[in-house]
Amino acid sequence: MPITSADHIPGQTILEHLDVVYGNTVRAKHVGRDLMAGLKSVVGGEIRGYTEMLRDARDEALDRMKEDALGLGADAVINVRFTTSQVGQGMAEMLAYGTAVRLED
Repeated sequence: MPITSADHIPGQTILEHLDVVYGNTVRAKHVGRDLMAGLKSVVGGEIRGYTEMLRDARDEALDRMKEDALGLGADAVINVRFTTSQVGQGMAEMLAYGTAVRLED
């Protein structure tokens, strides 16, 4: 299933805009990652544990968005965006959303 941040799929004609679809996941910080983050904040640099956690959360949110689109009978999702928000102490939500569409065969 094509997924794009653009408002169209190159070479394809959109027949129908179905609905907004989304997928989300909430992740909590890990104590070990917090310790490493504290050390990195002193010396600087990437905090790989958090980078991996956010990448995994993004992938899971995308997979859930695709499932939502497939449930509507979509062929593709356009205008895909991501957003994050803090939902509690040490917890963050990753949300992927876009517009499910049907394409001409």
